[in-house]
Amino acid sequence: MDHPSPAPRHRRRAALTAAALAVVTAATGLATAPTEAVAATPGSKTVTATLFEWSYASVAKECTNVLGPKGYGYVEVSPPQEHVQGSQWWTSYQPVSYKIAGRLGSATAFGAMVSTCHAAGVKVVVDAVVNHMSAGSGTGTGGTVYTKYDYPGYYQTQDFHSCRTNISNYADRANVQNCELSGLADLDTGSDYVRSTIAAYLNSLLAKGVDGFRIDAAKHIAAGDLAAIKAKLTNPGTYWAQEVIYGAGEAVQPSEYTGTGDVDAFMGAYDLKRIFTGEKLAYLGNWNDSWGAGYLPSANSRTFTDNWDTERNGSTLNYKYGNTYTLANVYLLAWPYGSPNVYSGYEFSDIDAGPPNGGTVSACYQNGWKCQHAWRQIANMVGFRNAVNGTAVTNWWSDGNNAIAFGRGSKGYVAINHESSALTRTFQTSLPAGSYCDVQHGDPSAGGGCSGPRYTVAANGTFTATVGAGDAVALYAGAGG
Repeated sequence: MDHPSPAPRHRRRAALTAAALAVVTAATGLATAPTEAVAATPGSKTVTATLFEWSYASVAKECTNVLGPKGYGYVEVSPPQEHVQGSQWWTSYQPVSYKIAGRLGSATAFGAMVSTCHAAGVKVVVDAVVNHMSAGSGTGTGGTVYTKYDYPGYYQTQDFHSCRTNISNYADRANVQNCELSGLADLDTGSDYVRSTIAAYLNSLLAKGVDGFRIDAAKHIAAGDLAAIKAKLTNPGTYWAQEVIYGAGEAVQPSEYTGTGDVDAFMGAYDLKRIFTGEKLAYLGNWNDSWGAGYLPSANSRTFTDNWDTERNGSTLNYKYGNTYTLANVYLLAWPYGSPNVYSGYEFSDIDAGPPNGGTVSACYQNGWKCQHAWRQIANMVGFRNAVNGTAVTNWWSDGNNAIAFGRGSKGYVAINHESSALTRTFQTSLPAGSYCDVQHGDPSAGGGCSGPRYTVAANGTFTATVGAGDAVALYAGAGG
């Protein structure tokens, strides 16, 4: 792709060959994880919320008001690096220095956000752009004057790969990892100086209390280079998720990255869209790495329904799909595959448009902020997942088409109806007898309260419910019981 001007990151995201783009399958994570905390979000609260292009001050408030109370374990924030100027969202992905000086907030705001989120019980994952710098020249958001291969105090021309042309052949490993992603200056991560400079940046964030990193464009960095960078961290066992988009027949595969951390499960997101829009939910009774190419074991996969790239390029579901999107998220959070990442973005018609109000979220559902992480049907499934952590699927049922239900041991049960008419059924669960809050339609409260409907599970584990078309019911032990 030609450019003198910075290229939209969603286009460079999978500068896949046309053939590969047609199958644009996906990436998930690791095979056998070391014992240190590098795979599968550690702890009992395994769900991440990605607050895309939210200002750090807004993230802090959300940790206190929603993420902590709803049980999210992690919040992923957009890149804090100083970047090229421009209103488009993808300018955040063209760094010009490692100073915290982007549109989303100052170093002070960033540090306050980390402290506030920690106080709310939420860990912080930073989207780290370390594969490349910018595509041009100018003055950055923090005042740094730069040219494509010269970033004062950080890098000069010798610190970039000698291939100065765009990636053109995804069957060629060297081309994918040493050439330029849509004209972005590609760092020579084989250089110890470059590795040390990147590690110093990441260590500066760890010093501010950051708990982990999402490595942008990891596919374009040799796995050995990433391992060498991670080894230089003050905490080499920090949580680490990598963006490695699977492509059939490509030279670089997601499984190569399992030695350093999780991998984002793109293939899972593509399959959820396919099944929820054109196939049968009944097929979802064994969703895991047995599904083959592009999948990796559960302990190594960070699953999701959409992200900022895929919601724009059409490869996954997004908020425009209504209850289909909501139900896919309900399934994602209820099903024991991977560590779920709930995406939360903003409305768009122009796919390049940056965040409303420069990233300041005055209130959810205003100015285009979608706040998917706060939707009751999604947010209350975070508590569900925390409650059922470690349990297997039990009592699977389907109508052979688009209504499914299943339990999670004796801890939870969910019914999802993606049919065009309501479903009335007596469901068999493994739940103990008692009264349960339907967290799809009400919020549980301390002391057994519930703001919505309740269901009584009999001594034999059954309950009867009518599940509306495009709706769900979810019960779990400890929620309003």
